[in-house]
Amino acid sequence: MASKPPDAAKLYEAALNHLARFAATEAGLAQVLARKLERWGRLYAGEDADAEEVAAEVRRARTAIPGVIARLREAGVLNDAAFAASRAKRLTRQGKSRRAALAHLAAKGVARPVLAEDPRRELAAACAYLRRRRAGPFGEAPEEKIMAAMARGGFSQEVTRRALRLDREEAEELIKELHA
Repeated sequence: MASKPPDAAKLYEAALNHLARFAATEAGLAQVLARKLERWGRLYAGEDADAEEVAAEVRRARTAIPGVIARLREAGVLNDAAFAASRAKRLTRQGKSRRAALAHLAAKGVARPVLAEDPRRELAAACAYLRRRRAGPFGEAPEEKIMAAMARGGFSQEVTRRALRLDREEAEELIKELHA
């Protein structure tokens, strides 16, 4: 027989266990906890339980999720702004544009992420992208294809052209700044 539905204390413990392993946003953690409740509901419903009763239990348990999220936020364990800053920095080092980072953060549930426009960081990210693709100062990939790929990746034409025209040492120096 499946156990009773998770209450606020069990959901809080599950949230802490998840956060110990993964960085998460408030929206992302709420989804994780909701999926946990759905799994419990499917398990319990498969054991000759009344489907309406199980659905009511899941709905009641789901109402505890906002409280768990608020408690974690107050404790400083869950911070969307810190998540956004950390993730944006990592994405930039990987060669993602500011636009791509904003799209990624929006998909992760960060409400109105704030990423300052920094032309030098954007150029450095473009250099990291070029190094990864072995293009521009780092290789011989066809310029038209690289420009199209970088446009799809959110880089402006101006940044793309500037990055393609750099010599290898300048590009490497810019990339090093990303890791500082």
